Amino acid sequence: MASEHAKWSARSVGGAVLTCFLVCSAGAALPRSTPEAQGISSSAILSFIESADKDIDSLHSFMLLRHGCVVAEGWWAPYNAESPHVLYSLSKSFTSTAVGLAISEGKLRLDDDVLKFFPEDAPANPSDNLEAMRVSDLLRMSTGHQTEPPRPGDQAWTKAFLAHPVPFKPGTHFVYNTSATYMLSAIVQKATGQTVLDYLTPRLFEPLGIQKPTWEASPQGISAGGYGLSVRTEDIARFGQLYLQKGKWQGKQLVPEAWIEAATSRQTSNGSNPNSDWDQGYGYQFWRCRNGVYRGDGAFGQYCIVMPEQDAVIAITSGVRDMQAVLNLIWDKLLPAMKPSALPADDAAAEKLKQTLKGLSLRPVEGSGSPTKASGKKYLFPANDRKLEAVTLDRDDANGSVILTARIGGVDQRIACGCGSWQKGQLAWRQSSEQPIAASGAWTADDTFTVRLCFYETPYIVTLGLEFSGKELQWNAESNVAFGPTKEPQLTGRMD
Repeated sequence: MASEHAKWSARSVGGAVLTCFLVCSAGAALPRSTPEAQGISSSAILSFIESADKDIDSLHSFMLLRHGCVVAEGWWAPYNAESPHVLYSLSKSFTSTAVGLAISEGKLRLDDDVLKFFPEDAPANPSDNLEAMRVSDLLRMSTGHQTEPPRPGDQAWTKAFLAHPVPFKPGTHFVYNTSATYMLSAIVQKATGQTVLDYLTPRLFEPLGIQKPTWEASPQGISAGGYGLSVRTEDIARFGQLYLQKGKWQGKQLVPEAWIEAATSRQTSNGSNPNSDWDQGYGYQFWRCRNGVYRGDGAFGQYCIVMPEQDAVIAITSGVRDMQAVLNLIWDKLLPAMKPSALPADDAAAEKLKQTLKGLSLRPVEGSGSPTKASGKKYLFPANDRKLEAVTLDRDDANGSVILTARIGGVDQRIACGCGSWQKGQLAWRQSSEQPIAASGAWTADDTFTVRLCFYETPYIVTLGLEFSGKELQWNAESNVAFGPTKEPQLTGRMD
């Protein structure tokens, strides 16, 4: 472990020398600074936050680093600094890093044939294009596939990948391909004898001070690679800062500089729209952006944005449908505000920004918290695919909350809903295991009790509308984001 000492680091930017206090303990927090000391105004950051709060539904966390210092950070309650957040495809950039490290250790090569790692899963007569597919093609999302190979529950994912048609010559056709990233994870495991999670732990996670990362695995015990990693917002920022520093951390070269350069450069073309940050080229599991920027990103707005020309990193978690809107806001509000030298102190603006960041919150449900019309009454539901069997509402006078009890799959799930606030608890929702939630609920109309369930280690917020009419209860459920439909068909229950 790094020694418990600290030092000053000086960096020259645009002719001006800016300093930042760097704490050299691996597990210590990143150094903090005022925005003005690092050449960006508090008012510009405040404008970004206010616009995000007003126009984007919704960011979950935001952290801005300039010259190695955190100059602004905030979490929209019930999201918080201590809880991990699902990264989805931002996981891909970590898998790419594992590949680069394995290559640097001589465990594999960029031009290795994919088939050589999986002789037991190879088709009897592989096509010429499959035989030509290399590790570099997986990294660049240029495998030659026209469609993404499936990841079935009844077959090894590596076997399903190799059985999928490869109509194009590898290296000539970009198709975003999460299964290709899974193959990279499987190759690292074949080459090193460790999952990507275990392989990266001493080489990346521990040196960066990333504690307790978790990574979903396939039925075959291979880290999912293309998704499934969960870490904190500051961990995303640390990863971005490592890349900004060309792989160096606290005086040690954790990742080869040549790999950083190759991974974040344009390795393949993926479109031509000058206004889209998804058409600026693709590296090794990193996206190129406009404005000389690159990023890793994941579904619904999980971002690690690295701005080399501005010496800045932005980490964001969110649950948004329009991911481009978040990047547009960064280019409009933050990018032009980054100046080459320190700005005069602005205590009033800095204090206003600080208080705004401290007070961020997702909007809880507002209304009356008294379930007088339905209190204690049980509503039974006929058999349905969501396994919802019964619902009751009760008032918890001790806590000023309303208790929604839903029997799902034979198990009573008790949800305490804060009125005009968020109340934390645990919930096993549908087929998932128990996970942290925060709930808010109130009567939003004479006949409707509305509940918001925030699964605050994920992007998901589920809104339930319970509409009471005589002896019937209409159950409506809608998610903020989803890979399919966000709104579920209505269910109808009757009073017991």
